[in-house]
Amino acid sequence: MNKQIKFILIFSSLLFIFIIFFFGLNKSNIYTPNKVTNIEIPNFESRELFSNQKINAYELIQNSDYSLINIWASWCLPCRDEHPILINLQDKKKLNLIGINYKDKKKNSIKFLNELGNPYDTIIIDKNGLISVSLGAYGVPETYLVNRNYKILKRYVGPLNQENVIELFEIINENL
Repeated sequence: MNKQIKFILIFSSLLFIFIIFFFGLNKSNIYTPNKVTNIEIPNFESRELFSNQKINAYELIQNSDYSLINIWASWCLPCRDEHPILINLQDKKKLNLIGINYKDKKKNSIKFLNELGNPYDTIIIDKNGLISVSLGAYGVPETYLVNRNYKILKRYVGPLNQENVIELFEIINENL
């Protein structure tokens, strides 16, 4: 009788563990954040990287039809890869380039920009990452196309590429 109880307990435990693993393996482990397009960006406040002046998001966006908000860091290798694309975008008149410097040291950020060039019209500091999280970001680099009504039109996770740039200007031209 004692052996039967031990056998039933061991068998039940193993069956339970097997069932948990079986269902766990069938679940997707890819994290997909909530949809972040066509929602209004939060009106965050931060300091500008070079002047240390306080500025809020709505002040950054209100004078442009379209703004491209790019979350970056000097320690981020994919940010280095996308930087030449941002440099090429800096001359586009229809686009206000805003950089959000994510969890970075000021001297490292400035060194990065001095080395590779500064494509941004304005750079704000996100020292603890809360601004980026409030936008819906979960990594760097991430880029958001925002209209003058503070609505996110498009989100790019990871480094921008040439196809993304073509798509950006298609969206801008559609909405003109």
